[in-house]
Amino acid sequence: MEILDGLQIGFATAFTLQNLLYCFAGVSIGMIVGVLPGIGHLAAISLLMPLTFHVPATSALVMLAGIYYGAQYGGSITSILLNIPGTASSAVICLDGHPMARNGRAGPALLVTTIASFIGSCIAILVLVLLAPPLARVALAFHSADYFAMMLLGLVASGALVDEKPLIGIASVLIGLVIGLAGIDVNSGAMRFTFGVPDMFNGISIIVLAMALFGIVEVISSVGRTGGIHPGAKRLTFRGLMPSREETRRSTAPILRGAALGTGIGILPGAGGGSMASFMAYAVEKRVAREPGRFGKGAIEGIAAPESANNAAAQSAFIPTLTLGIPGDAIMALMLGALMIHGIMPGPRVVTESPELFWGLAVSFLVGNLMLLVLNIPLIQVWVKILQIPYRLMFPAIVLLIAVGSYSIGRSSFDVMMIAGLGFAGYLLLGLGFSAAPILLGFILGPLLEENLRRSLVVSRGDFAVFVERPISATFVALSVAMLAWAVYSGLRRRKEQAAAEAAATEDDGPGADRPATHPMKTREERNLR
Repeated sequence: MEILDGLQIGFATAFTLQNLLYCFAGVSIGMIVGVLPGIGHLAAISLLMPLTFHVPATSALVMLAGIYYGAQYGGSITSILLNIPGTASSAVICLDGHPMARNGRAGPALLVTTIASFIGSCIAILVLVLLAPPLARVALAFHSADYFAMMLLGLVASGALVDEKPLIGIASVLIGLVIGLAGIDVNSGAMRFTFGVPDMFNGISIIVLAMALFGIVEVISSVGRTGGIHPGAKRLTFRGLMPSREETRRSTAPILRGAALGTGIGILPGAGGGSMASFMAYAVEKRVAREPGRFGKGAIEGIAAPESANNAAAQSAFIPTLTLGIPGDAIMALMLGALMIHGIMPGPRVVTESPELFWGLAVSFLVGNLMLLVLNIPLIQVWVKILQIPYRLMFPAIVLLIAVGSYSIGRSSFDVMMIAGLGFAGYLLLGLGFSAAPILLGFILGPLLEENLRRSLVVSRGDFAVFVERPISATFVALSVAMLAWAVYSGLRRRKEQAAAEAAATEDDGPGADRPATHPMKTREERNLR
């Protein structure tokens, strides 16, 4: 009965004209911010927060939250169409979203991301309404050792992104970890990998790295295209928006798995939020897929699961913020500040002392996601027209967007030069067989991994047994070991099968000098391509 009474209060609050207008304004601004690379919801919320000082607390939170989850919707649009992630958490969408666009399936890809975003958000909203207080208490049970073990599992799982080349995948993760070390050490205050450059003291921005590895690399790879239009550009009808029956079947379970994973990660403060959720959802789908070789070539699961996880994490991140007063990331810290500015102290009693705020915000999430669904579906045909722009006009525009976006992060021309340098380095690394996704995931999780490792060792006085003494951390460590063992076993089995296939092919050719001398080399080249 308490939930039903709360929902009644929430609908009465959310459906006032004022709150509906603020909700619409928030999700619209958020969607535009997500489409524009580099600007980010953090900057948008920071700039617009002073405007909310003179409006009711519920209306202020409704608008600021709308910007946050609205940007999650918009961030996948440029990832799919232009291979430029609008937000850091949508970078993984580039892996399969852009290949789908190049194959003429941009419309279904955008529709699936919209639907996956909506379903993931709705599941997280349901969890927020039904289980917020108990789940917040569960989140408090996580200690630094548990967080470290969870981050370790995330990095090990990232090997699934390059399971055909596990050593290359591990090397890619290590490169990301090293890049993430740049800046001031939060524990000792020492400068690391800054090379005496003041602009490097705060490290490298995740947006700068994501746009360099995806956007700039795409431009460099396509520099020879002086004319024509995108290969995926075509006139799109309403029927052309609809995914095929096979694509619908393949995306249903990944959407649900991604929503569950994203909700769980979003509840945990400091777990990396939507970025970690989307990457881990992608890794899980590639592990459970019957044909993992389809990923990276336009697999619908590769966009459905990460997009669902991303938006579920964005909604569930409000659970510890509202019920415990513990922000999970910088965005949630701004939300917490907005609440305190309006005289509301988040905590376990916020549900009973400020029911209009809690329930009104929860219902506004549903209203805002419905608005985004209605806004995005008709706009898909407009977004796809971007692909009809000739290359000679598109690529300069992409470079301009990236430059403006990177400059807007810190108002520094150094970021523009950094994105150019990282883009060129990324092009060389990808040419050598490295993968952008594990590099980015290592960069995201590296600082969190280091922070929780050092904190755990300080608490345990250097005893590494702390990572297997607690049930939560021990479970994550066991899963990591099992996943590593399975990866090694799969690699050895694949190598044995390839050796058997080569031996069979050699026997079929028969003995003698007439056997083509280039056959072993050809087999080696084919194996490398695979």
